[in-house]
Amino acid sequence: MLVLGIETSCDETSAAVVENGHKVLSCVIASSRDAFALSGGVIPEQAAREQIRAIHPMIDQALTQASITEIDLDAIAVTRGPGLLGSLLVGTVTARTLASLWKKPLVGIHHTLGHLSSTWLDEMEEPAFPLLTLSASGGHTELWLRTEPLSATLLGSTRDDAAGEAFDKGASLLHLPYPGGPSIAKAAKSGSAHAYPFPHPLKHEETLDFSYSGLKTSLKYTIRDLPESETSLLQDSGSNLVADLAASYQHAICVHLCDRIAHALKLHPEVREIHCVGGVSANLHLRALLAEVSSGRTVRFPKKILYCTDNAAMIAAAGSLLLQKHGKTACVSFLTAASIPATMVFDITKTQERLQ
Repeated sequence: MLVLGIETSCDETSAAVVENGHKVLSCVIASSRDAFALSGGVIPEQAAREQIRAIHPMIDQALTQASITEIDLDAIAVTRGPGLLGSLLVGTVTARTLASLWKKPLVGIHHTLGHLSSTWLDEMEEPAFPLLTLSASGGHTELWLRTEPLSATLLGSTRDDAAGEAFDKGASLLHLPYPGGPSIAKAAKSGSAHAYPFPHPLKHEETLDFSYSGLKTSLKYTIRDLPESETSLLQDSGSNLVADLAASYQHAICVHLCDRIAHALKLHPEVREIHCVGGVSANLHLRALLAEVSSGRTVRFPKKILYCTDNAAMIAAAGSLLLQKHGKTACVSFLTAASIPATMVFDITKTQERLQ
């Protein structure tokens, strides 16, 4: 089964061809991320304009790299939401048009299902169920208990900021460039993770939810209360002060994620594997801490850093999984929507009516 994936939920424009749900034949991404470094975040209208320019070249490049033509495709999968509405429409309108012209089945994919499917990419070994999946990015932070690829229970989610959003806001406070995850990780390399005692969110609550708004506020107040002699050092991204603040803040974010996972493992000792996906899964400090709380269980991350970010290969993989399980019934009518509840990640029935 050859599936063309299309992903345009934020500032990336990506196309990919995936065979049988796991073998990536091509995956190309055009990102306008650098254009938003000065603004400290994505400007939706500008992102959509860039995606209009990039979408067809990316699809052509994906097909060429996979050494196929549209005739060889079995289906098209596209992100239907959540995300930036203008960006999503660039992808879904293109996908609907191509599906009609090429007479191919079209599957609408919940963005989170794409991330949950990213550990299947370039992976020949079948995962052992039940498994726990942490999906953490700029738009969401969720913990899922999965009994099979397309069956899961949402154990916990963020009450406010997502983990990736906390990185972005922290980077802004530290005068580090967008996106915040990579810039904080880079600054933290020479810093001490224990230089500043940032709070441990929800530490005394019996919950699997996440919360980052208080942690962000703590960083803000820590910077505000610095001695006057040190405030000028914040302008130097290579200073020991910035390194220590970045390392301590990164550690607090990652400890909170791992603490929720450790708590989930106590509640669900039957879990055999831990998967970590989404943009935050690329963080090396998080990966090291996860190894410590796994209690010997297999821990899987996407095979490539490329697959941690928003990419079309994960969308194609999710489309393949849905087609393999549901056949043509996976190709139901769907709405493009900026907001779709997490409860609908695996739901392909009556999608349009339920969103309305």
